[in-house]
Amino acid sequence: MEQLDWIVIAMYFVLLLGIAAWVMSKKQKDTQDYFLAGRNVGWFVVGASIFASNIGSEHLVGLAGAGADSGMPMAHYELHAWIVLLLGWVFLPFYARSGVFTMPEFLERRYSPKARWFLSILSLVGYILTKVSVSIYAGGIVFQSLLGIDFWTGAILTLVITGVYTVVGGMSAVVYTETLQTFILIGGALAVTFIGLNHEAIGGWSGLKEIVGSEHFNMWRPADDPRYPWTGMVFGGAIVGIWYWCTDQYIVQRVLTAKNVKEGRRGAIWGGFLKILPVFLFLVPGMVAFALSKQGVLQYDDANEVLPTMVKTLLPAGIRGLVAAGLLAALMSSLASVFNSCSTLFTIDIYKKLRPHDSERKLLRIGKIATGVIVILGFAWIPVMKNAPGTLYDYLQSVQSYIAPPITAVFLLGILSKRINATGAMVTLYTGFGIGLFRLVLDTIVTFSPGHEFTGILGDIIAIPFSHFAIVIFVISLCILVGVSLSTPKPLPEQVEGLAMGTLTPEQKAEVKNSYSWVDIATSVLIIVIITSIMLYFTG
Repeated sequence: MEQLDWIVIAMYFVLLLGIAAWVMSKKQKDTQDYFLAGRNVGWFVVGASIFASNIGSEHLVGLAGAGADSGMPMAHYELHAWIVLLLGWVFLPFYARSGVFTMPEFLERRYSPKARWFLSILSLVGYILTKVSVSIYAGGIVFQSLLGIDFWTGAILTLVITGVYTVVGGMSAVVYTETLQTFILIGGALAVTFIGLNHEAIGGWSGLKEIVGSEHFNMWRPADDPRYPWTGMVFGGAIVGIWYWCTDQYIVQRVLTAKNVKEGRRGAIWGGFLKILPVFLFLVPGMVAFALSKQGVLQYDDANEVLPTMVKTLLPAGIRGLVAAGLLAALMSSLASVFNSCSTLFTIDIYKKLRPHDSERKLLRIGKIATGVIVILGFAWIPVMKNAPGTLYDYLQSVQSYIAPPITAVFLLGILSKRINATGAMVTLYTGFGIGLFRLVLDTIVTFSPGHEFTGILGDIIAIPFSHFAIVIFVISLCILVGVSLSTPKPLPEQVEGLAMGTLTPEQKAEVKNSYSWVDIATSVLIIVIITSIMLYFTG
């Protein structure tokens, strides 16, 4: 890094902290201000915040690494823009109508307080195993690869810088700084892609295809592929995608900040457009890095170091500083988002249930303390991730494949059918989580005992690709949910009215119809057309 690079990075951080200071200058009167930015955010900021929250460390480190390691199969997970549309068109109207802060709170309205408790605790555990630990780990890698700073020092720096404006500024600081970070990140990643593709050792898009081979360009691996079967990528990926984009506090909290359903839906559509970009911003640069390494231009020891190594090696001074700022921006963006979501879940869904009469001031303080505890627990899980086989992105998707299916089933059928009840939901959540936890334990044993091999039925279970295992858990969850619900009494009217399809009043139906126009429909269809075209192009 040269002097000009450091100047660019410093200018970025001054601008970032300036935005955070402006937000902090505005009084946060209550928890709605702190956790949902006063529910007064427009569609452009909502969509940018969705994108910036999603595009974080797992993409900078993991997705680029996956592009170098295996090519395009992981693009299936990145082309989930159509699922973001489901959030805006199907789920959001029910969430907004219920007036909830959190997804566990919605489950309490739809099912029971037990469902709220279960999802609150499960979500916090999931964040520790995935989002928090992944972000900290990736922060250490980026600082080490790009700036030459020790791994743990870099991880702590990522935490400290992000924690300051997140804890003090709340959700408003998060969504407005994320809007800035979105454009810096896109510009930086595009610079890496453009310069890498046009390197003399590659010679553009056709040269890249020739060097890396058709296998790297193929999204559609055989159904019996041990790592990325297309059946698992499509169907298992959709199950995880619905959980992540439509039921996870981390993402849904962004649309809940919108002024109304119309702004929230348009924010989801805008976020859907942005979500198409990661294939070209991270997977393609990963393949470029693989091509450059085959040509002897680039060297890296670990696929997770691909993007920082490209920035350090290929880019000129000044641009290198801008891209470095973009990488750091995305790291902090994803970490800031999960900090705020964890804080919201613990404060609203756990602490407030135990101490309902505490003041708003005390709730804000508790939320900030909760963030610190979550960070410490995330640190403790990093050794498991460091030893996990494959890239960081593989690890993330595998853990999410074990957590997501029962939650997806309970939310999806809870909204689509008024007959699904609390008993069915609880049995499904307990059973689905138990199966997923069992597989995660097996994976962890293999991670720490590389020479250990399971035999018999355990060997058969561990041999199932994680994406196929998500389908297995989901099918079991659906059967349990429907079977138990139909064999037990119907839910009470207050558990379904306005919260499930088939229960809306004429006024509520009219309200939904008035919340969109032909522009919203046309742009949504355009997203589907673009996704389909990309999937057809990358067929090997």
